[in-house]
Parts: sequence; structure tokens; C-alpha cells
Amino acid sequence: MRNPAREEEWARWMRSAIAGDARSYHKLLTAVTPHLRVMARRRCEQYGAPASEAEDVVQEVLLAIHLKRGTWDRSRPLGPWMAALVRNKLVDSLRRRGNEIRVPLEDVITVLESEERLDAGDRLDVEKMLARLKEPQRTIVQSISIEGISVRETAERMSMTEVAVRVSLHRALKALSALYVGTTN
Repeated sequence: MRNPAREEEWARWMRSAIAGDARSYHKLLTAVTPHLRVMARRRCEQYGAPASEAEDVVQEVLLAIHLKRGTWDRSRPLGPWMAALVRNKLVDSLRRRGNEIRVPLEDVITVLESEERLDAGDRLDVEKMLARLKEPQRTIVQSISIEGISVRETAERMSMTEVAVRVSLHRALKALSALYVGTTN
């Protein structure tokens, strides 16, 4: 949260609400709802969920605040607690609805292996997509899928087991699939 004064005011209202002050509780919910919407929209975008999912998440978070307000540690800031609720409710929602992005890994590998035929603009796009991966996934994808180095050699180079390299490659390609689908929508 970027506004410590607002954070403290919200925390004060939450403490009063927990103590039974209905007016403070109303102020809190009225004040945090727009903030929750912004967080939910950002999370939807981050997870590749439709923007329409944000309002449902906000409603679930408001209900969770009501039901779980007693679990909030009064000595801690309220913003991170609410941010965790937003993230958890969005993940729960996506799981319930079965929202999964499925792109065959072979399709991603084919795109990555065909980099030689890409023009400069497409190469930049591939580099941008790879830059969004975390280490060691980025290095593993570059090594195996782009440079053509074997799993064994990559594992030795990175001081990892071959199984760990394969798992990391699979996860990286899955993440790239999700990113690719997200950029083409």
C-alpha cells in the first residue's frame, strides 16, 4: 500500500468494527471496495482471467472480510491481508470454474525451435516473452529450446538433476503458453 495514512485509517476502522462499531465497519467497507476492485482487476490481468471475474472476486473478498475479520492481526497493516484475500479468492474462483489455459507444449516448443526463421521483430517478441520467465526457467528454455543443448548438458551446466531440468522446462513452457495466449487475445 502506498498511502500509510489511509492504511492506518482503515486499520483503525477495522479495529473499531471488530469491537462492534457498525458505523466504522460501514466506513471501512465503503473505503476499501474501490481499492479491492483495482487489486482484483490487476490480479485478473496477471492470471489471465477475464476482467469480468474481478467483480465476483470483490464480492467474495468483502464476504471474507466480514467472516474472517477476527483473524486479522491488529498489529499488522490491513492492505497486505486484503491483498492476500483477493489473490486467494481469485485462485479459488479460477479453480472452481475450471479456467485453465491449455496450449500443447509441443506447439510452444515448435515456435521456440523455429526461431531461425523469425524476423527481427519476432525475435524481439520471443526475447520479451522469455524475459518474463524467472531464473532458472529462462536459462533452461534458452539452453534446450533455442540453443539445442541436451537436457543432460543443461543439467550439468546448471548443477541440477536432469529430472529437475525437465520439470522446470515443462513449467516454463506452460508459463510461456499462458503468456502467449494472453498476448493474442
